[in-house]
Amino acid sequence: MTRVSGDWLDGPGAQAVLKLLEYAGHQAFLVGGAVRNALLGAPVTDLDIATDARPDRVTALAQAAGLRTVPTGIAHGTVTVIADDTPLEVTTFRRDVETDGRRAVVAFADTLREDAMRRDFTMNALYARADGTVVDPLGGLPDLRAGRVRFIGDAEARIREDYLRILRYFRFHAWYGDADGGLDAEALAACAALADGLEILPAERVTAEMLKLLAAPDPAPSVGGMAQAGILARVLAGGDPASLGVLVHLEGVAGVPPEPIRRLAALGGEATRLRLSRAQGRLLKTLRVHARSEAGTAELAWRLGPDAARDIELLRATAYGAPLPADLNARIDKGATARFPLTGRDLPDLRGPEISAELARLQDLWIASGFALSRDALLAAHAS
Repeated sequence: MTRVSGDWLDGPGAQAVLKLLEYAGHQAFLVGGAVRNALLGAPVTDLDIATDARPDRVTALAQAAGLRTVPTGIAHGTVTVIADDTPLEVTTFRRDVETDGRRAVVAFADTLREDAMRRDFTMNALYARADGTVVDPLGGLPDLRAGRVRFIGDAEARIREDYLRILRYFRFHAWYGDADGGLDAEALAACAALADGLEILPAERVTAEMLKLLAAPDPAPSVGGMAQAGILARVLAGGDPASLGVLVHLEGVAGVPPEPIRRLAALGGEATRLRLSRAQGRLLKTLRVHARSEAGTAELAWRLGPDAARDIELLRATAYGAPLPADLNARIDKGATARFPLTGRDLPDLRGPEISAELARLQDLWIASGFALSRDALLAAHAS
């Protein structure tokens, strides 16, 4: 018998809600990501509880016990219960009645198996009782242990319910799949056959999935699968998956953590289906432009900051097949800590735009000197 444990389960918050429902004669299980991650030894964050109790019953029981409730998704059977300052989303067992590829009309169900059948992947249809006993109605445990991301039932049927599951499939493979085992053939074929469905999805949902995928330790095999299935071209036209594997290797050499925008820059292509935030869009443009520039590492660190400078050097090494400079950190530190010794007040003989132009010229001289020119030397250059 497989069991899970941890503060997330054994703490007073989860136990209070699970036992509250059980003592009232209802079924109650923690479900989904919390159970999956606990089995993998990964951090557990959001706590979701599945129950046969209807939302009004959940609310009445919680409030009678002095717990605060928030009707976060009553139409879909979800009530958030706050117990010991821990928010737990409590959702009634459900089954899909009607779907259109973006959203579903659901009806309440009475059995755990019905609830499990409407989920996406077998590894997400894992449940845990209050004592930690894992309930696996659809064979998700063997799949999880094998790193096999498999749709529940017919893959095409699951995708037609929500076309975002195409991207979720590749994201889950990036995070939980066995890279050596490859991608599930049935899932890959279904994603390729139904790729047109991506067109109806909001750009925000597509973007969120892609950034989560690119944040995985090594998303290169999954992105390669996306290209093979014709999915990458629909999200990032012209993107080159081969470059991503090179970048991931170099990130390991440099000892830097994953960064989705850096990886997006390495893939290239046109982000026609992505809607990045302004900050993300600016960073992507900066990385791509300066990766093709001739500015040195120290100059990049001075102008853009150490993180951007490191990202640009990683992108350059990825694109040109060159090793990272052995003294990369020293170059970055030199530029990031350098301070230009002049301000506009040091040029009282100039006015308006003349000041900016002259400061820029003097900065170029200072950078070319390896940040060595002193304030007096720069003023002498200005006066000459």
